[in-house]
This record gives sequence, structure tokens and C-alpha cells, in this order.
Amino acid sequence: MTERVEMSLTQRLKGAVGLGRSLFIYWRPGRQTSLQRLYRPFIVPGDIAFDVGAHLGDRSAAFRSLGAQVVALEPQPELARWLARLLGSRSITLLEMAAGAEAGHADIALSATHPTLATLASEWREQIGQRNPDFRQVRWEQRLRVPVTTLDALIGEHGQPAFIKIDVEGFEAEVLKGLSHAVPALSFEVVAGALSVGNACISRLEQLGDYRYNAVSGEQRRFLWPHWQPAHRMQQWLESGADALASGDIYACRSDHSLFN
Repeated sequence: MTERVEMSLTQRLKGAVGLGRSLFIYWRPGRQTSLQRLYRPFIVPGDIAFDVGAHLGDRSAAFRSLGAQVVALEPQPELARWLARLLGSRSITLLEMAAGAEAGHADIALSATHPTLATLASEWREQIGQRNPDFRQVRWEQRLRVPVTTLDALIGEHGQPAFIKIDVEGFEAEVLKGLSHAVPALSFEVVAGALSVGNACISRLEQLGDYRYNAVSGEQRRFLWPHWQPAHRMQQWLESGADALASGDIYACRSDHSLFN
């Protein structure tokens, strides 16, 4: 059930502009080539990949191009429609669902003028605008009741993924609570002002297995360090401010991953 808030013409125009900006950022020429290069160490043909918070599907497209069977979760109906238009259904299972610690239903907060932003993390939503200037103008005017699944449930239905991408605006640690065993590799988003979420994700992963970590800044497609880091060093980096990183993704590979052989 959606809590509907009547949008002004200005808001609708800003929303269209925001969507257009995101389409350009995520689908500009050359981006797919570099994304495929980034993910090639983690995915081989025939693998399964999960895209949790698929948004406009650029990562799903890269996974599929590398030969993966993709399970893409996008709870926002409009973005899910765009993803379906852009990618079709070949080798992609699109689920209009969120992921969390437990299966059920939850209210996701949406921004009318920033249509690619949505979050289930209420405390994060209340604080991020004060802590991160990039979110200062974001208003969470709408709510949408969405079904929630878990990573364990997805694995039970679709199989073990070689790679999981998680980008869910501050809810990443909750998503990992729904995973009960160590998968080969994954990534999760971190943003300035809420780096503690990244630390919580690492703590959860270390409960599941022995991982090594690296990071990508913003929308770049290369790792920050030539050598992968143990958990304590990555957590120290986050606790010290992550070298003023505005946003990015932390990548985790199980210590027995073929990447290290």
C-alpha cells in the first residue's frame, strides 16, 4: 500500500530530470565495458549473481554480459519497469522486492525528486542529511509498503551466488543479517556520514567466514589498493574517515577465493 503525496509540477519535473541524470550516469557509453572488467574476477559463465537494490540495472547488465544468471531485486515499481525495458528478461529474474534480516513486509521511503534513492533504514534516513551534504536536499516524501525477502531465502530458491551486490541506502547491514553462511564474494555501499554501516557489514561477514576487503570510490571502476586488506585494517580505515571518501563500495572476497590463488 502506498502513502500517496500529491506532487507539484515542479517536483514531477525534478523527478524526471533526476531519472534522466541517473540514466546518463549509469548507462553512458563505455561504462559497461569497465563494469565488466571490474566484475570479471568474480563471475564466470554459468554463475549466479544477485543484484540487491538493482536500480536501473547497470550492474545486472554487466553480470549478464559475463555469463551470469542474474536475480535482481528492485522494490520501486517505476525503476523496476525501467530495468525491464532496458534489459528484458533474458537470463534475469526481476523481483519487485527488498531484502532484509527477516522476510515479511516493510515501508520503504522514497524521494520524489531523487527517484533512484529509497531506503528501509529509518534512523539512517533521519540522520544522513545532517551528516552528508550530498543528501541535504533529499526529502523522503513518500512511503511504499513492499515485500521483503532474505538472502538465505533467495539462495534457497535460486541457488548459491558467486557474487552479491548490495546497494540499499543504509540498510546493507540488515540485508547481511539475512545471510547465514559465507558466500564467495560480494559488495556493499558505504557513504560519508554513515561509515558505521560499513563496519557493521564487515563485523557480520567476519561472523560468517574469513574475508579480505578492498574498496572502490564513488562510481569509479577500479580498486583503491593493489592488495586486499584483512577485516581489522578495513575497519580502521572506516573508523578514521575512509580518506574522506564521499561514497563508494566495499568488496569482500572469501580468503579461499580463486582471486587469491
